Amino acid sequence: MERRSAFIAIVGRPNVGKSSLLNRMLGEKIAIVSSKPQTTRTRIMGVLTEENTQLVFIDTPGLHRPRNDLDRYMLRSINESVAGVDMCVLVTEADREIAEEEKQLIEKFRALDLPAVLAINKIDTIQDKTVLARQIAGLSALYPFSAVVPCSAQTGDGIPALKQEMRSLAGEGDFLFDEDTLTDQPERVIAAEMIREKLLRLLEREVPHGTAVVVERMKERPEGGLIDMDAVIFCERATHKGIIIGKGGSMLKKIGTYARQDMERLFECKVNLQLWVKVKEDWRNRETLLRSMGYDSSDFDS
Repeated sequence: MERRSAFIAIVGRPNVGKSSLLNRMLGEKIAIVSSKPQTTRTRIMGVLTEENTQLVFIDTPGLHRPRNDLDRYMLRSINESVAGVDMCVLVTEADREIAEEEKQLIEKFRALDLPAVLAINKIDTIQDKTVLARQIAGLSALYPFSAVVPCSAQTGDGIPALKQEMRSLAGEGDFLFDEDTLTDQPERVIAAEMIREKLLRLLEREVPHGTAVVVERMKERPEGGLIDMDAVIFCERATHKGIIIGKGGSMLKKIGTYARQDMERLFECKVNLQLWVKVKEDWRNRETLLRSMGYDSSDFDS
């Protein structure tokens, strides 16, 4: 059977469910998810191989107005992703007016003459389906989408149809990754993101966006079955450090416990996780620190 493959960028505004859709399509959690906007900071690649087709997804940060060097890095990441793929999936939210950021993305599609699929996510949250019909009509007037698929990352509704539309657009070509590959992200990066997800979920709104996580040591014991891991949570203020640690270390313990449980499910072994918290003031505007944390862009000012 002839093989087919495609690189696909998943794009959209913050908090529309891009990472949740990626996880649902892959059947595994490789991208972190939270109710707070701007959860994803880097391009996370997920690989789905089914029968004769391999779809390589790039989950991008949500498009938003940059306020610091980290935001500018995230914006550059989106632009680079869209420019180097075979197609895009624009994710929007059911029963929401089209935003200026979405119009900007559509203009990028037009400039690049990119095939694009429109995924209207969170259909499980609406009762009146006529609202959905009007939304589809309005969005379809803006761009000749190859397909418009109402879906729900939460329930799985519409996900098979969404995957089928992307498979039909894939071009002839050999697989780019081994068939059992799930992601190109190193295990350290995935582990760090799992810790950051718990920060986003458990802490007050203003604290987690000023945090970053670096896994400094990750080593499997010779006898196997157990990984020792040391990770540092960086924050911008001493007051935030106190909040992250919590009274008697209670919050840090909770963050570590929830992150460890996710890691053990993904890595299929026990994890001995040790967490530390350090203050790095204004790290989101310090290029050297950004690079050391893995935000490797050739030009943060672009």
